[in-house]
Amino acid sequence: MDQVTFVGRIAQKLADLGLAAPAVLLLEAHKPLAFIGSQCLLVAQPTLNLFISPHFTQGLVDLLADPVQVDQLITHLEHPDSLQPDSQDRVAGTPGFSISNKETRL
Repeated sequence: MDQVTFVGRIAQKLADLGLAAPAVLLLEAHKPLAFIGSQCLLVAQPTLNLFISPHFTQGLVDLLADPVQVDQLITHLEHPDSLQPDSQDRVAGTPGFSISNKETRL
């Protein structure tokens, strides 16, 4: 799984849990410490891999080690419509329904 997909999945999961605002607050406040956090995860990785998927742990380490990816995660959390490419054409309240013609009557 590439990092763009990983960032999108993390942002979507946090948004689904209603934790987008606290996550943005914590990420912004601790952005300078993100690299140190990634190094702490590397030290704890052998133990964490007993409970969490090694791919998830490595993805999180890569995410925190790269300031650009942290900024991408913050952007995804601040603008959840960026997670869905066709979100502008979606009808509110009907998941999976998109309007293909702008003149369609509702």
